[in-house]
Amino acid sequence: MKLITTTDALAAFCKPLADAEFVTVDTEFMRERTYWPKLCLAQVAGPDDAAAIDALAEGIDLSPLDELMANPRVLKVFHAARQDLEIFYLRMNRVPHPLFDTQVAAMVCGHGEAASYESLATKLAKARIDKSSRFTDWSRRPLSERQITYALSDVTHLRVVYEKLRRQLEKSGRLPWIAEEMAVLNDPATYRADPDLAWRKLRPRGASPRVLAILKEVAAWRERTAQRIDIPRQRLLRDEQLLEITSHAPTTVEELAMTRGLGRGFAEGWQGRELLEAIEKARKLPDSELPTREKPPEQIRAPSAVVDLLRTLLRVKAEQAGVAARLVASADELDKLAAGKRDVHVLSGWRHEIFGRDALDLIDGRLALALDGEHAKLMPVTPAKGD
Repeated sequence: MKLITTTDALAAFCKPLADAEFVTVDTEFMRERTYWPKLCLAQVAGPDDAAAIDALAEGIDLSPLDELMANPRVLKVFHAARQDLEIFYLRMNRVPHPLFDTQVAAMVCGHGEAASYESLATKLAKARIDKSSRFTDWSRRPLSERQITYALSDVTHLRVVYEKLRRQLEKSGRLPWIAEEMAVLNDPATYRADPDLAWRKLRPRGASPRVLAILKEVAAWRERTAQRIDIPRQRLLRDEQLLEITSHAPTTVEELAMTRGLGRGFAEGWQGRELLEAIEKARKLPDSELPTREKPPEQIRAPSAVVDLLRTLLRVKAEQAGVAARLVASADELDKLAAGKRDVHVLSGWRHEIFGRDALDLIDGRLALALDGEHAKLMPVTPAKGD
């Protein structure tokens, strides 16, 4: 058990890792009572050593850890990396790079649609994870030995998982696929919360452009305020309250206080004042600056028989390739393909090789599906003479 609580100890731990080929990384955080995730513990393992880093230790400076995460020569290995990367992005204003996500790699290697860390640790590292500390309060101190042991198991077994998955990828020639799949995780936009776009997640029915303007301002106010005082947006103002305020567009404290469940204290306080100012700002917007609702997505008329055939083909090809079908193509993409759309992700890169080429051949009549006992098989179609 190794727990780091001082800057000097952290610097000493991170220094040799700057020359490591890879490190495995995990975090423990809390955000039930805050807007921003609160980093409580960071776990890092190199080839020969592992440590849990107490991010809440008094006086600790996490700069050595940030430098390691930013080191372009060291591969950072995570499992289901999205939330962990958000924490580092918010700390560093950059995404750790380069990255490797073992959950994505497991899908490429045929270990299921969304393999858990526990299942991979059991299968590949022959390890049994003690789950008793999974839902612990990581912000409380002191941490127990059981908590630290559990936290470290998330990175020590990950070393073996990564190494075995990488060997599988290299053997199958699929290692470049992972780099392609890391594009979303490497994009800083993945971790940014833009207050001016918050209104798009709310869906009032039949709203006029003026009502949408009020919604946009009120939703942006809630987002910025929740960020500033660091509380969950729903604790500040619930969605249903926000939509009710938007619909009635109150102009006075009395009218605002009538919002269901809001309370007069809120309406008479600084929150109520700022909220009324946001509504008034939207009222004064010229018509030329009013937002408009995004056009509804194009209704795709996909022949159901074609969709069913593509779904079967996807299952067959995914099984043959040993890759998770969900990673290859989504149901929406199958609908688009069946409807004649060709600007779909599945017709590019490795997906085209695995599935897209055969999908087009099936749609165009150059490939057929047939039964071979209980299994489906593919059969090339020979054009009739004169075709």
